[in-house]
This record gives sequence, structure tokens and C-alpha cells, in this order.
Amino acid sequence: MATSNRVTLKPGGDAADIVKGSIFFIGNATVLIRYAGYTILTDPTFIHIHEQVSIGYGMHATRLTNPAMEIHQLPPLDLVVLSHFHGDHFDQVAERELDKSLPIVTTNEAAKALRERAFTKVHPLNTWSSITIDKAEVALRITALPGRHGPPLSQLVLPEVMGSMLEFQSSSDKVLFRIYISGDTLIIYDLREIPRRYPDIDLGLLHLGGTRVLGIMVTMDGKQGLEALRIVDPEIAIPIHYNDYDVFKSPLSDFQREVAEAGLEHRVHYLSHGQQYNFEVIT
Repeated sequence: MATSNRVTLKPGGDAADIVKGSIFFIGNATVLIRYAGYTILTDPTFIHIHEQVSIGYGMHATRLTNPAMEIHQLPPLDLVVLSHFHGDHFDQVAERELDKSLPIVTTNEAAKALRERAFTKVHPLNTWSSITIDKAEVALRITALPGRHGPPLSQLVLPEVMGSMLEFQSSSDKVLFRIYISGDTLIIYDLREIPRRYPDIDLGLLHLGGTRVLGIMVTMDGKQGLEALRIVDPEIAIPIHYNDYDVFKSPLSDFQREVAEAGLEHRVHYLSHGQQYNFEVIT
């Protein structure tokens, strides 16, 4: 059964503009989401080109790009949404320099690792469970969604992973805007439950890259990215988590080709590092 809990944040930061919002692409799966007075960071990785992160079992991934901003250039944050605990999603820079009291919503496995690293406000979620963040007149409900970081049985050796649904709600509980974040997953049957529970998704952030570890694909390539777009059916999709690490074997061009051949270019917005997608919400 799904569970729910609440956290109240102190007022402050951006004004609660419920008409305009933005997605700023820092790199890999790291984005800044700003809407309704919230500033949210996802999967923080800030190492530079040629530097390495651990991906477990003595293996490392080498970064091929630089982030669009340094961690000290971030605006004041309300919280972090972390899909799982891998070095290319929460790296040594984040571990060292993020405020240890910053709320982080993540998996149970990642929560344990973060607490061991002295992070004090960690909120683990099981699949389909939620947490509600209250700040001024707009609430943010975050629900953990299905994901699997590889083929069947890969969960025995790869981290627990979650997708996320971010629902910004007015004081009357009306959903103002809904953002889906896939997390590092392949196409699995359970993804089909997402559009049944959330038939109106405004924006989807899709983790691509076709990551391969020991020859095994563990994140969506271009073909699976297109399938995710069709299954989850957001009004607009933005691909992220591509071309940033040497373990990514499916470049963004693979996804672009699949989308073009399917005639769905109007459903996808592409961002390069440092670019921003601005959206408006009709209330």
C-alpha cells in the first residue's frame, strides 16, 4: 500500500509564480527545476571532463563533458530528487559540497548511503509511495515510480532506482503542473501503470544514454527512449543523461533519429548543456 508523509519548508527563495517555470540543463541527469516558488535539483554530478566517478565493484566512469555550472553557482535549493546512488548521479563533489541538511528524496538504498555520509534530511520512498512538501500556498507531491536499472535480475548487482512524479498542487489540491522523471531504467512492464495513474503528464525528463556495463545495457538507448515517450505519453519530453560519460554507448542522435522517423518531433524539446526550457501553465 502506498504511504504518504509531509515536510514543511520555510517560506523564501523564488516567489510562487504558478504561471511560468523552467528547466535548466546542467548536464547528465542534473537539472534545475524552478516553478511555483520551488527550486529543485536532480541527480547532482559536478565533476569535470576526464575526471572519474565510481559505478561500483571497482569500476569507474569517466566524464566526457563539463557541467554547465559549478556547484557553488547553484541558487538556494529547496530539495534534491535523487533517482539512485551511483557516482554519475551523486558524485564526490555533491557529497563534499552540498548542504548536509538539504532535504533529499530518494530510494531506501540511497537514503542509507546518504545517511552514512552525514546527510540528515533524507526521505526514502518505496515505489508508489509519496511525500508532500509544503511551501507557502503551493504543495509539491513527489511519488516514487517504477524503474529497473538493467535487465531482469540486474537489481541483484545494480542500485535500486526510482522514477519520480512531481505534482505541484494549489491550496485547493488542483494539480497545476506534473513532471515525470524516468530515472535510470530500461523499458519494463510496470511503466505502463504510470499513464493509467497519471493520464495528464505535462513534461517528461527521459534518462537515455544506452549505458553499458560489462557489455550489458542498463539505461534506455534511442529506441527504448522512443518507447518510453509513447508509453508514458508526456505532452513534451526532454531527453537528458546522454553523451556525458564514457559508459554511454547510445548518443543523443540515436534518439533524435527514432523520434524523427516516428514523426514525433513536436513532442520533444532538445537541450544542450546550459540551455533552459521555459514553460507556461494555464491555470
